[in-house]
Amino acid sequence: MIDQNLLSMLRCVLSGEPLRPAEPSFVEKINELIKNGELRDRQDQRIREGIETGLIRESGGLMYPVRDGIACMVADEAIVLPANKES
Repeated sequence: MIDQNLLSMLRCVLSGEPLRPAEPSFVEKINELIKNGELRDRQDQRIREGIETGLIRESGGLMYPVRDGIACMVADEAIVLPANKES
């Protein structure tokens, strides 16, 4: 889990919006979509590696993956979230 003090400072690198942690049940859904080859990053590359958790920007649409306790805040590697599956 991301430290609350750190989380309060992190912002979406594209929009500057605050980020919120993804719910565990949502992370499970995301990992299933990744396993099935159904999710892409901002470069339209298929995501191949599951995530530990994620940080979703306030307005939704993108999630920054957290792997091995480290948030990947690279804009092009942000996961594009399916509109009907956001949580």
